[in-house]
Amino acid sequence: MQSSLNKRNKALLLALLFFLFLSSPLVYSQRNIKNSKKELENKKKKIAEEIKEITSILNETKANKKSSIGVLVNINIKLEKRQDLIRMINAQIIELDKEINENEKEGERLKANLIKLKKEYAKMIVFAQRNQDAYNTLAFIFAAESFNQAYARLKYMQQYSEFRKKQALEIINTETQIIAKLNELKEQRHEKNLLLGNEVEEKKILVSEKSEQEHLLTELQKKEKELKAELEKRKQAAIQLQLAIKRVIEAEIKRKAEEANRAELARLLAAKKARDEKAKEEKNKNLPPGSKENTVVANVKPDKPETTFNPALTEEAEALSADFSNNRGKLPWPVIKGVICETYGEHEHPAIKGFMMFNNGLEICATKGTQARAVFEGEVTGIAVSPTGGKLVIIRHGEYLSVYTNLTDVLVKTGQKVLVKQAIGTIMFSEDEGRTTLNFQIWKGQKTMDPGGWLFNGR
Repeated sequence: MQSSLNKRNKALLLALLFFLFLSSPLVYSQRNIKNSKKELENKKKKIAEEIKEITSILNETKANKKSSIGVLVNINIKLEKRQDLIRMINAQIIELDKEINENEKEGERLKANLIKLKKEYAKMIVFAQRNQDAYNTLAFIFAAESFNQAYARLKYMQQYSEFRKKQALEIINTETQIIAKLNELKEQRHEKNLLLGNEVEEKKILVSEKSEQEHLLTELQKKEKELKAELEKRKQAAIQLQLAIKRVIEAEIKRKAEEANRAELARLLAAKKARDEKAKEEKNKNLPPGSKENTVVANVKPDKPETTFNPALTEEAEALSADFSNNRGKLPWPVIKGVICETYGEHEHPAIKGFMMFNNGLEICATKGTQARAVFEGEVTGIAVSPTGGKLVIIRHGEYLSVYTNLTDVLVKTGQKVLVKQAIGTIMFSEDEGRTTLNFQIWKGQKTMDPGGWLFNGR
């Protein structure tokens, strides 16, 4: 009987250890793609908003019968944005497919785990029923060879009971997770179907817009000779604009240099006067009592600073300049709403093949009545009439300058301090082109820079 009891005790102990240490709950890992999905959705919304903006601009341009080139440029921009939108929808579908695949795998793992948990729990129930006799339990405990072993067996029995409860809860929890995964998959498949529907719709619109682009391009190419003559005039006007901006900047640099020269001259004169006063005091100390000074310190004129003096930036200007350069890629747009309709540098004209255009800034298209605003705090250092029409405003930010051309109703004055996003004037609407465009430039000294790299992508 003792031998039989020992065998049963050993079997109970081994079974308990098996359930305690081999039946631990599984931990699953799932790839976190929520941030990626959110980022794609934000990009899609931004592109959709840009398409809405360019559509409003395009409607204004189409109303002008003389603005065929302007219409073509805006259609080209709209096509690019539409293609970007379709690419973004495709990216969302790909990410959603990955998420669906992950959730399907997770669902299968949960189902497999549920089967395993139920089998283990069934074994535990059967084992518990066979050994539910209180005598067997007590016999198992009292059959221990020492007090410590008896205590350990008692703890095993308590843990066994607790573990069985946990297994039951784990089964319920796993079943709940499976139901949640099935609902999530259902929502994801519905979302995917919506995206596929959006993609089909956007592609239809894209085909229609491409047809409009090709028709307009054909019409413009019939008038290639006239267009080239008109574009050549615009190119010359753009060159004159750059010369005008450069003249304003040169005049402002010259003025700053003259101010610095005067300041340097005043400093040298003040220093000389201080030295003369000190020398006079020293001489008076050495004269006998009652005598009068009769020697005059030589009136030596300080050296005149060179006229080519390059003025050093003041501490305030240096700090502003550093702030401006540190905000590369973070500057707000010079308009609240608008789209880039011509980039910086040299590029081929959209209608005339081989005809190259050059822009020292960004051409930003907007709707009628849009105001230009300062992209950074600074000082208005120049306002002039633009050769291309309207006025231009130059704002200094330390060693950097921002230039805004094609303005009417200028709201600032030369020498005025302006704040970031402060309105500086209304952008002019061109009757010839049938559109409202701002030419925005950034200069460092007398060198132009690509403003595209300075502006914040999210406005």
